[in-house]
Amino acid sequence: MCALQFKIPRIIAISNQKGGVGKTTTAVNLATALCAIGQSVLLVDMDAQGNATTGLGIDKKKVSKSVYDILGGTAKPYEIAIETKIPRLSIIASTAALSGAEVELATAKNREGRMKAALHVNMPYDYVIIDCPPSLNFLTLNALVAAHAIVVPLQCEFYALEGLSQLSNTIKLVKKKFNPTLEMHGIVLTMYDRRNRITRLVEKDVRKFFGEKVYKTVIPRNVRLSEAPSYGLPALVYDMKCVGAQAYIELAKEVIGREKQVYNQMQVA
Repeated sequence: MCALQFKIPRIIAISNQKGGVGKTTTAVNLATALCAIGQSVLLVDMDAQGNATTGLGIDKKKVSKSVYDILGGTAKPYEIAIETKIPRLSIIASTAALSGAEVELATAKNREGRMKAALHVNMPYDYVIIDCPPSLNFLTLNALVAAHAIVVPLQCEFYALEGLSQLSNTIKLVKKKFNPTLEMHGIVLTMYDRRNRITRLVEKDVRKFFGEKVYKTVIPRNVRLSEAPSYGLPALVYDMKCVGAQAYIELAKEVIGREKQVYNQMQVA
């Protein structure tokens, strides 16, 4: 059996201040897809609703230590990570206690940097994927301060660009005040239906304004993607052959490709 390799992992936040865009679906299935192509991943459920936790079959009632304990400084990520049914994928769960973290830590020292301090350490993971809440709050800020990059799920609908503009402003603010190296890794179009005129118009506009930042892979509307969480499984395990699962495999390959570019740029610098 190979010894675990400890290193500081690359940290990617899955974020969009707008809800209902496929954020948690993307976090869970991208993490699973990265594992499927050989990476080791820690998924951090920063959303108080805990959908990523239940989506991986974890019973929140049986979770003794969660993200709340990390923010409170009473636990370390590697110590409380829960191994999932997916090889090489672990999760730091979310519980109801997380909803009170913002108030409890309102006057705490370095309150926006708690997650960064916890995650920027040597761990046996290649990547940390953070599922952010659908709002700009204390939890999202902690995730963005900790992250090296952001993946933005963008639903193909009329108000998509408005929400993306708000997120772009948030990224600029976080870079200026807390995390100067934060970058937008890419934008992934979700709930994609080429038969829908709005989908085609949104795609055209997003690719026009953001160019290569938009992933080539799009995530289609797919019943299997919607069904999978109710079984406590990622779509890639629930139905590996469905178009949604295959799309996330392709997205993971694109993410790895861009990560290699980042690595090469860092070596040159």
